[in-house]
Amino acid sequence: MRFENLRTVLLSINTAVHLLAGFFLVLFPLKIVDLLGLPVEMPPFYASILGGVLVGIGMVLLLGSWKSSGVSDGLGLIGVLFIDLFAALTLAALLISGRIFIPLRGYLILLGLTFFLLLLCGVELLVHQSDKNLTSGKSDE
Repeated sequence: MRFENLRTVLLSINTAVHLLAGFFLVLFPLKIVDLLGLPVEMPPFYASILGGVLVGIGMVLLLGSWKSSGVSDGLGLIGVLFIDLFAALTLAALLISGRIFIPLRGYLILLGLTFFLLLLCGVELLVHQSDKNLTSGKSDE
């Protein structure tokens, strides 16, 4: 089974999510944090920093999608898998630890995001394994 199209779709989804979330956090940190029901801090330093990091990740992914230009191989699917996995594990640890005190809405949004990231990791791992099998001459058809 070929996962080339799914690989492109996954990288495109990740690029869009990182860039959009990053730009919104950089441009409107207080509004976004309040909208999501997350703790608001003044000044919104952490939200802005997170936005900048997300934009950076999105840019690396965007560069990676331009392989034909020879600019960069970018992060690739395995890099995205690690970013998503560590983000999900960090969120899960925060939610389990009880160190953050947020409204139920914020808690449920973070919990949903954690599960979404873990699901993405599973799909990304399957696609990566398929790519490895194809390059090693094995086929799962």
